[in-house]
Amino acid sequence: MSLARGQYERFRELICEFAKFGVVGVAGVFITNAVYDLMFLHLGIGPVTATTIATIVAMVATYLGNRYWSFRARQRTGVVRELVIFAVLNGIGLLIQDATVAANYYLLHLGHNKPAGFAALNLGIALATLFRFWSYRRFVWVAPAEAQRRPEAGHLSTTPMDEGGRDHDRRDPPTSAAGRRR
Repeated sequence: MSLARGQYERFRELICEFAKFGVVGVAGVFITNAVYDLMFLHLGIGPVTATTIATIVAMVATYLGNRYWSFRARQRTGVVRELVIFAVLNGIGLLIQDATVAANYYLLHLGHNKPAGFAALNLGIALATLFRFWSYRRFVWVAPAEAQRRPEAGHLSTTPMDEGGRDHDRRDPPTSAAGRRR
């Protein structure tokens, strides 16, 4: 096995999750930018308030995308628990975004420079995205227990497990009275 292939196999799950997280994130960026543009540039709402509202709207879409697609192979710990932790971590990400927008507008006085405003917004999104990916994997959608990994298949099982850690859908060969496989 080549070194590159070995590294890919080692990090395949992380790569797949990050790619899906990226697709969901890009959709969230478009939503954030569109709502920010509407609120700040067209409705005259302040930059930090517009960023906050835009991020909350995008948060709903990204929660659904991440829960049901990006991290679907990870353990489910309950929608309420996941949503509360997701919202708190997303709030921290929002503070990161708001800090970059506020620095651009209030410290650098570039609030009327549209490209600078969007650059600050998207720099904040990029920094917050790194935090969110790490924290969602760590605290919201945790890695499956080792008993749920199917090493022979090289991937995580998404089928229900019985108490012995076996897939319900998987057909194991019957065992004899002595406990050996026939």
